[in-house]
Amino acid sequence: MSKKLIGYVLFFIVLTGGFLFFAFRGTDNWKKKSPIISYVKPFSFTNQDGVNFTEHNMDGKVTVVEYFFTTCKGICPKLNTNMKKVYEEFKDEPDFQIVSHTCDPETDSVPVLKHYSDSLKVDNKKWVFLTGRKDSLYSAARISYLLDDPKNSVKNISDQFIHTQFFAVVDKQGQVRGEIYDGLKENDLNRLKETVKSLLKEKQGKSGFSNNMFGSNP
Repeated sequence: MSKKLIGYVLFFIVLTGGFLFFAFRGTDNWKKKSPIISYVKPFSFTNQDGVNFTEHNMDGKVTVVEYFFTTCKGICPKLNTNMKKVYEEFKDEPDFQIVSHTCDPETDSVPVLKHYSDSLKVDNKKWVFLTGRKDSLYSAARISYLLDDPKNSVKNISDQFIHTQFFAVVDKQGQVRGEIYDGLKENDLNRLKETVKSLLKEKQGKSGFSNNMFGSNP
């Protein structure tokens, strides 16, 4: 290879490197994006104010998802103490919200959820509490958010009870991203916060919420 050709090759490499540097400088585009691990399937539940809440209320929002029940004396108080820290950090972000589903809809009626929400002193535009049909709530936990083993769905729904300490993060397109986070572990909470930060910076692409390929709510 001639010296002139080598010079051209080196010049091209430097030119390409310079272009990439200036194209991505000041952005997070060079960072590895958190993986997509699931998708939010269509659903219809009722929030603490008695208003219908569907997957479309998550469109364009980065959403942290959990399951709990108001009468829990075990892990739930600790989980929502930790979730309140997430809320406090991101409550001023216009494209952020938390969605908490009850796993005990027979007890956690709309008034019960409203009372519980009021006790936390949170903005229900930023932190929503949902109730609904037990089978639909449990299906969403297992199929959409991967917060419980889907194999448990084959059991009689009246004999089932989800008691999970895990959180999921959904991006603006209805994609569950990153990993499933243990709400009792500080390291997991820190990783969850980093995932939320990165997803808030992402531009919203084509929504996946209305795509029938993701299935439907039972």
